[in-house]
Amino acid sequence: MEFNFLAILVAAIVPIVLGFVWYNPKTFGTAWAREAEMTEEKMKSGNMPVIFLVSLLLSFILAFFIQMLTIHQFGALGMIGGDPMAEGVLPSYQVFMDDYGNAFRTFKHGALHGAIAGIFLFMPVIAINAMFERKSWKYIIINSLYWTVCLTIMGAIVCGWV
Repeated sequence: MEFNFLAILVAAIVPIVLGFVWYNPKTFGTAWAREAEMTEEKMKSGNMPVIFLVSLLLSFILAFFIQMLTIHQFGALGMIGGDPMAEGVLPSYQVFMDDYGNAFRTFKHGALHGAIAGIFLFMPVIAINAMFERKSWKYIIINSLYWTVCLTIMGAIVCGWV
């Protein structure tokens, strides 16, 4: 079991590309800006190259770890301590991996687990923070759906790209 760097890299680009579409004024951008209390001056005040670079780095970290939610074989790897070549690993591990090594390694399965993560992990976190920040439910829905769609696509990529 090894990490697919190219799949992780492609998945990491998803939030940036989808963000251009999702937060565009022709889609949800105007409503989001109003609900986020984002002004033109505030938008222009940020250092955009730094913001995009850090966003890409954080998206890469997210894509790396979403594998643990979408690829069940990492659970089998965790049961033996993470190194299949380590001393003391029983031959049953290799037999298991020979039988089930690519089970549930599909785009559809990854998308399902990505969507579940968006709904049951990200949405509650976004909603809790937004309520304390006194943001509206429209703000919560726009951002939660954005991350649910991102994670659905990212999960599909990292799980199905075998």
